[in-house]
Amino acid sequence: MVHIPHVFTEVEVPENVDVKIEGMKVTVSGPKGTLVRDFSHARGVILSLKENKVVVEAFFANRKKKALVGTIAAHIRNMIRGVTRGYRYRLKIIYSHFPITVQVDEAAGVVRIKNFLGERADRIAKIHGDDVKVRVEGEDVVVEGIDKEHVGQTAANIELATKVKDKDRRVFADGIYLYDWGEEE
Repeated sequence: MVHIPHVFTEVEVPENVDVKIEGMKVTVSGPKGTLVRDFSHARGVILSLKENKVVVEAFFANRKKKALVGTIAAHIRNMIRGVTRGYRYRLKIIYSHFPITVQVDEAAGVVRIKNFLGERADRIAKIHGDDVKVRVEGEDVVVEGIDKEHVGQTAANIELATKVKDKDRRVFADGIYLYDWGEEE
């Protein structure tokens, strides 16, 4: 008997979540919304639905295919977690002299950071995805949504928009910094 290298991972699907697989396109629906992701770039990986589990498997698996199976399973887990609980990132507005004003422009899909280090021009951070909501609560900027990657990229864009060049970050600590992330309550 010949041994075929085979690797697979199962992802549990909760009762309040609906998962549909069409080829390599995965659709996850839950109480908070619906996420769709296409994994057609993953050659040699097979996605299937058995009872209440998503099975990600690959035959003739080398190290790269094993890593790809684990990565796709993690993406599907993140999608399920997103449509059930959602994601929330908190950033703190810190300034020493010039008060920073943060405004969310949902129509343009950007966050405007005004008066950063006394600059006249606004610093602008792009909001990724239509499902991401950004709001300002006092000295905090809260980024929420169901897609982990969109929420994380939006928070990173806000933090990067206040990056100080040619100054020592230990002395000029002004900016907007990520301090808490996880799931929505």
